[in-house]
Amino acid sequence: MRFLSYHERRTRGTFDFPIELYHVDASHPRYEMPFHWHMETELLLVKSGSFCLIADGGESVIGAGQSVYIPSGVVHGGVPSDCTYECVVFDANRFFEDSNILRKRFADAFGGSQTVRIFSPDGREGEVILDIFGAMEAGGVGYEFETIGSLWRLLGLLLRECPEEGSRSSNPHAGASHAEQLKDVLRMIRSDYKKELTLDDLARRAGMSPRYLCRVFRTVTGHTPVDYLNYYRVECSAELLRGTDESITEIALSCGFSDPGYFSRTFRRHKGCSPSEYRKSAEK
Repeated sequence: MRFLSYHERRTRGTFDFPIELYHVDASHPRYEMPFHWHMETELLLVKSGSFCLIADGGESVIGAGQSVYIPSGVVHGGVPSDCTYECVVFDANRFFEDSNILRKRFADAFGGSQTVRIFSPDGREGEVILDIFGAMEAGGVGYEFETIGSLWRLLGLLLRECPEEGSRSSNPHAGASHAEQLKDVLRMIRSDYKKELTLDDLARRAGMSPRYLCRVFRTVTGHTPVDYLNYYRVECSAELLRGTDESITEIALSCGFSDPGYFSRTFRRHKGCSPSEYRKSAEK
């Protein structure tokens, strides 16, 4: 599950079944979820432990058994704590290709909505989401029908709770400009993290002053842009420490850290151990 490459251009599942399941536990190199977005809808289910989800400019702790509905285009990320979690990502629009009426109904209800919703396991939506994950986990003959049937039911339940068209905000895309500017910054971090990047570079990409970018970026992610850049570099280095035989110095340099000592200090701050200790733990 390569969360760092999660973005709007990736294809999920197959053409006939555009749904994909991801399973993540503490042994996974992408255990933490860096900020990302995609044009598909995402469901997140916490199997055990807890998951601190940051999205919609807010922070929520998701407990075992709870699930989350994350609409398309929402920048989100999170930090698990002694946690195993799963994600199902699907292209909701693909379900309406043969029905203009259903496509319009869905667009009218969700087109301007960017609301992340959290469900308990004993609520109606939560029970249906558990059915979706159960069908995807079990696989076997007919699981596609069970999965799609449960997804239809979930969408129906969500539609019932949408406000009537006339009662919606007259500006459903308020704040969209800032979201797009932050996505530009996240794109730059993802593509250029190996290079020397400064706050001024990121601010120019966003079309904001450095001070204003820091304020907006912290509101959405809980980090300053430079803090998040270093966090992203550490996550990239962690994958290399687990998956390659490159030296720690080589990995530090390849992930944008020009000073190996600073890399080690930054790595310890984010991971709670040194790069060498992290590599040894992965070999057990």
